[in-house]
Amino acid sequence: MSAMVPSSGGAFNPTRSRGVGRALAQREQHQLIALADIHHQADLQAEIVDAVGYVGQRGMYVVALSAQAEELLVGMVPHAAGRLQFIGDVVALQVADVISQTVRRVSR
Repeated sequence: MSAMVPSSGGAFNPTRSRGVGRALAQREQHQLIALADIHHQADLQAEIVDAVGYVGQRGMYVVALSAQAEELLVGMVPHAAGRLQFIGDVVALQVADVISQTVRRVSR
């Protein structure tokens, strides 16, 4: 024997059934929207990581080329070592500044 007790004398209530169906459909729609928002945020964060990574890699490449040029030129003109080092340091500092600006801009 079943322990279920029918409500309102066991009669089917179509109005109540439509209301429940509507409520379930709305809940499912809200969950789909929330899931789409999560996916959108994940895509956005991945793009931010790509942007920062790209700028960082380019910056490291430029600093490495600058250091290589500095070393080559110091070998050719040892007397200019201090000036060349200063220029190399300025380049490295400016590249680091651009990278940090990029991080701030894309993190907003």
